[in-house]
Amino acid sequence: MKLGFIGTGEITSSIVTGLCSSFTMRHSIRLSPRNTAIAKELANRFNGVSISSCNQEVLDHCDTIVIAVRPQVARDVLSELHFRPDHQVVSLVSALSLRSVSEIVAPAVRVTRAVPLPSTAKRLSPTGIYPPEPAACDLFAALGTVFAVESENEFDAMCTVTASIAAYFAFIERIGSWLAQHGIPESKARDYIARMFWGLTASAVDAPERSLQSLTGNHATAGGINEQFLRYLIEHGLLTNVSEALDAVLSRISAPSQSSDVGTAY
Repeated sequence: MKLGFIGTGEITSSIVTGLCSSFTMRHSIRLSPRNTAIAKELANRFNGVSISSCNQEVLDHCDTIVIAVRPQVARDVLSELHFRPDHQVVSLVSALSLRSVSEIVAPAVRVTRAVPLPSTAKRLSPTGIYPPEPAACDLFAALGTVFAVESENEFDAMCTVTASIAAYFAFIERIGSWLAQHGIPESKARDYIARMFWGLTASAVDAPERSLQSLTGNHATAGGINEQFLRYLIEHGLLTNVSEALDAVLSRISAPSQSSDVGTAY
């Protein structure tokens, strides 16, 4: 596969790192010069990665094009480019609907939306894909686990929950800070909390037959400290606030999909 990236930010860096760190990587990769520092670092680090002189040169030399620019500039950047009918286009722009992307990249007709995470660098990303075009699914299957969906509403919901990543780190940071306030050295507190949640996540991944609700109940022993902590958060509206925050993000993401306008950044 001749793979080209329009936009060279964190997610492009993660995808390229994941692909090039794999022993089975069989792609030649061209990067746009948009972020010179990241592009040069990747090209110097990995064989088979080169930097094109402009975005159009990426399209001219590649068959699969990954669009990874910020939503605010997506239309301006893409409208200047000339796509071919045989291009496979993968859009990572969360605020551009499939119809909008298809209109911009015409005459290319194989268009897919995807929402990979930075964990693609370690080939651990769960990647939502719509529609489930085989070539796009194969690409991201090499970078973790593909979650193909059959409707754009489902895809927008997957995009929405990625908004919880910063909140997750803020949550565990608050717990680590609390430990530090009680005498645990900060670095040790950070490592302890990170590994505690890492272990819990691994347990959930390794037991797909168990619902998250059942895992919650298993850990919230009646009269125990987990039950006490969970009950306090529920009584103070934390879980309700989580749902409301996700609803607000979904409204922000799906509104552009319905009106074909660019909205939020991923």
